[in-house]
Amino acid sequence: MTTRFGLGVDVHPLVDGRNLVLGGVAIPHDKGLAGHSDGDVLTHAVIDAVLGAAGLGDIGLHFPSDDQQYEGAVSVGLLTQTVAIIAEANWRVEYVDATIIAERPILRPHIADIESSLADALRTTTDSVNVKATTTDGLGFTGRGEGIAGMAVATLSNIR
Repeated sequence: MTTRFGLGVDVHPLVDGRNLVLGGVAIPHDKGLAGHSDGDVLTHAVIDAVLGAAGLGDIGLHFPSDDQQYEGAVSVGLLTQTVAIIAEANWRVEYVDATIIAERPILRPHIADIESSLADALRTTTDSVNVKATTTDGLGFTGRGEGIAGMAVATLSNIR
C-alpha cells in the first residue's frame, strides 16, 4: 500500500458582515472571513492537503474562485466533493492534523464540533482528525485580529 502526505495552508481577512465559519462550524464572533465561498480557511487548508497528497492539484484547480457556481459555497461541501474526487483516483484519507491560527475568538470550546464536522466530510471518524488552535501572541496580522490562517497535513493511502 502506498501512503502519501499533503500540506495545505490558507489565509483570509476578517471583515464585518460575514459569519465566521471554521471547519464547517459557525463560531460566534463579531466578524467573519472574506472569501468567494464561506471563507472557511481551515477547510480550505484541509482540501489543499488532501488534493496535494493525491497529486491532484489544489483547491483553485477544482473549485476556482472566478466560477460563480462556488460563490457563497459551503466549504465542507467542497471537502465532501474533494473526498469523492480522490476516491475516483483510488485514494482514501487516513488522518488529518490541522491548526487554526487566530488571536480571537477563543476556539477551544468549538474544537470537538470542528473535528466532528471535518470527520463527516472526510468520511472518517473523529479519532482520525486532530484540530488545534493557537495564537501568535499579538504578532502579525492574526495577532492584530485582521485575519485567520489555517494549516493542515493529510495522510492518504492508495486503495488499489
